[in-house]
Amino acid sequence: MKLPSPLQRARTALAATAAAAATKASQLSGRGAGGMIGGLVANAIDPNIMAYLGGGRPVALVTGTNGKSTTTRMLVGALRTKFSVATNDGGDNMDAGIIAALLKGKDASHIVLECDELHVPAVADRLKPSALVLLNLTRDQLDRVGEINKIERTLRAAVNKHPEMTVIANCDDVHVTSVAFDSPNVIWVSAGAGWVGDSVSCPRTGGHVVRDGADWYAVKPLPDGREFRRPTPTWEISADGVTHDGTITPLHLALPGNANRGNATQAIAAATTFGVSLPEALRAAEAVDNVAGRYSTIRFEQWDVHMILAKNPAGWQEALSMVDRTADGLVIAVNGQVADGEDLSWLWDVSFEDFTDSHVHAAGERGTDLAVRLTYASISHDLHDSPLAAIRSCPPGRVEVLANYTAFRDLKKALS
Repeated sequence: MKLPSPLQRARTALAATAAAAATKASQLSGRGAGGMIGGLVANAIDPNIMAYLGGGRPVALVTGTNGKSTTTRMLVGALRTKFSVATNDGGDNMDAGIIAALLKGKDASHIVLECDELHVPAVADRLKPSALVLLNLTRDQLDRVGEINKIERTLRAAVNKHPEMTVIANCDDVHVTSVAFDSPNVIWVSAGAGWVGDSVSCPRTGGHVVRDGADWYAVKPLPDGREFRRPTPTWEISADGVTHDGTITPLHLALPGNANRGNATQAIAAATTFGVSLPEALRAAEAVDNVAGRYSTIRFEQWDVHMILAKNPAGWQEALSMVDRTADGLVIAVNGQVADGEDLSWLWDVSFEDFTDSHVHAAGERGTDLAVRLTYASISHDLHDSPLAAIRSCPPGRVEVLANYTAFRDLKKALS
């Protein structure tokens, strides 16, 4: 790695000092942890600070539409059995948050970062990652990131630009497979594909994708004549556990849902590329019981509130499968702020019809949109001014709460 010049070192030192001051001011004013503002200030003073802070250390990036935070937490836990690790554990996965994490973890030996899909190319150029974990690609915030095929092309270009990088890719996801298909260093993982509504055609040719059990293939060959088909995985998750080299190891996660079992398998596979043993990686994944409050239960007055985050059609479909239908109440809260995506048309892609035997307490800034969707699904429901009011309308006991990003964040703050 080229050594930085004295001018670069001085500029980086100034940026780090200014970032620390901005972070402290944010904390003292009660505006939050201050990491984001610190990262923004640092990057404004020194646009090269991310590469400098990376320092040539081993880096793993985790990206995809859903599961980034969970998979990152599991991978960090696995690597910390052998190394010190810097990470953006607050979930701030764009440039400012990544810089803040690197400033905080400047003395760590390794770096593990969740990264927004569209930020992967620039971050990869600056940090030269050893590994990239590709989870899944589905529709999410169309008003911000655009169509999936655009994201697929962006990530594919990044993978092709860094052939030395090991790619841990979910072969059950058509778009992820296309991203990693030409990588010379790819580890294929069968992590599952619960949502397939966005992968009915090949992202490279537009040809129809045929599914046959676990297998899938595109009817139209690639421009170079190759068949575009599900690769054979070397890692696989099933009801029995994690399979690798023909050996099945049981997996007992604290987190619910098949999606999290897939996330764990990719985290475990990635950890082994850094020299972590399978048993150590497995135990680290099993030790994760919540991620920034997701899946946690909070005691509030007369209710035990079980919090589940969902952000897009694929995430909502998975989250609905996690709901305990024996609970005393079900609250669904939906906002439509910038961080959520202001376009909530995805509500019509979620199969709320499966909850005909439940009564839903709808809430959130866009609770009316949700109530209209529930009406068309013939779901019994009522509408409340706020998620807290919705919880208080439930009988005392256990309440399941599904909420999208800002609704989840604001309710978590209100409950605590």
